[in-house]
Amino acid sequence: MRRKIDSFLINWKSKEKRQPLIVKGARQIGKTYSVEKFAKTYSHLVEVNFATEPYYKTIFDNGFSVDEIIKQLSAINPKFQFVPHKTLIFFDELQACPNCATSLKPFDIDGRFDVICSGSLMGISYSEIESNSVGYKEEYEMHSLDFEEFLWAKGYTDEQIDDLYNYMRDVKPLPDAILEKMFGNFKEFMLTGGMPAVVKQFVKQGNFSGILKIQKKLLLDYEEDITKYAIGIDKAKVRNIYMHIPVYLAKDNKKFQISKVAKGARNREYVGTVDWLCDAGIVNICYYLDSLELPLKGNYNPNNYKVYYHDTGLLVASMEDEAQIDLFRNRNFNTYKGAIYENVVGEMLVKAGFGLYCYKNEKSTVEMDFFVRDAETLIPVEVKATDNATKSLVKLIKQNDNIKYGIKLCYKNVGFNGQFYTFPYFMTFLLKRFIADRITEG
Repeated sequence: MRRKIDSFLINWKSKEKRQPLIVKGARQIGKTYSVEKFAKTYSHLVEVNFATEPYYKTIFDNGFSVDEIIKQLSAINPKFQFVPHKTLIFFDELQACPNCATSLKPFDIDGRFDVICSGSLMGISYSEIESNSVGYKEEYEMHSLDFEEFLWAKGYTDEQIDDLYNYMRDVKPLPDAILEKMFGNFKEFMLTGGMPAVVKQFVKQGNFSGILKIQKKLLLDYEEDITKYAIGIDKAKVRNIYMHIPVYLAKDNKKFQISKVAKGARNREYVGTVDWLCDAGIVNICYYLDSLELPLKGNYNPNNYKVYYHDTGLLVASMEDEAQIDLFRNRNFNTYKGAIYENVVGEMLVKAGFGLYCYKNEKSTVEMDFFVRDAETLIPVEVKATDNATKSLVKLIKQNDNIKYGIKLCYKNVGFNGQFYTFPYFMTFLLKRFIADRITEG
């Protein structure tokens, strides 16, 4: 399947001076496959997997000079060929050998070989790795497929997606046939999610048969990984929070509360557990803003937040069996639609490069699902599961000088009423492009 990292890797290789690259992300999202496919553009590939071939960890025992590392690699595998400027060295499963990150500075200075490291966010302290070879490496964070990549997998072209965006940019309603077709694609995306194994199966057979089985296996794999990799923290508490995420999302108040996890539980007993899940790429955290001012990162409360699944398809698979079956059979979708729509919009915003921020005033009379920004203003983003009034959105636009307009995402066509834009949910992946063009044309 075509992925956005494909074009990134091509651009990286085209640089006259390219630094060693770390590709990081959650488990089983296609990192290794993407790098291996890209590696075919080289004459020679030296691939090392520190998880399945742990004996390669010894290649750094005698230091980090490039010549010494090559000497050790060739001693273990004499078939490796090291041709300057024609060889890609691929260190996979970096989390199994964090020491490897120290070698990136010597490789960058040497410049004879291209180096890519790939690692799961789970089980590795990227703060530790980032402290090594600072200024001598580049990083790329990968996610499961976003909606645009899902459309590519279904056969949609860039030209067709550009046509879709043109309706958004020009604020013109989509033709009914296109609108309904895209809503159909979007519901498929919500149910399958973006995990490559799931999308591949769905596209191949054209239906949902067997999809839930793959998703449940992925959920079990994550549970096992928590037990394996949650070092220095209470694994049972991490797993408990992970298992309760659907409980938070099913409530009208989706704020994360320890009391929903265990009776009598206190926040201080769970310090670091949610952060660990976020660092592992399993969840997305949406922080409540203390004040509606820029910058967003300077005005949020780190102890007040909502938690979402990183992949909405896995959220659906984590619900009770009856709910899963109803959703896949296109029945009772309304039961969980608030949680699912909010989760998928949060997921799409993160994959588009936005941070997640929300707001609720002290009296709970004004509440907003998400906030993004342009160069100068805050932009509230409201996700409506039903066609109810948008009182909070209107109040925020009228009462706050830092807000010039808003965005409403719902099951409706494109429009603008002078205060906020209305877009169908599936256009969320185009928001960054729309905001940038609006500034340019502004």
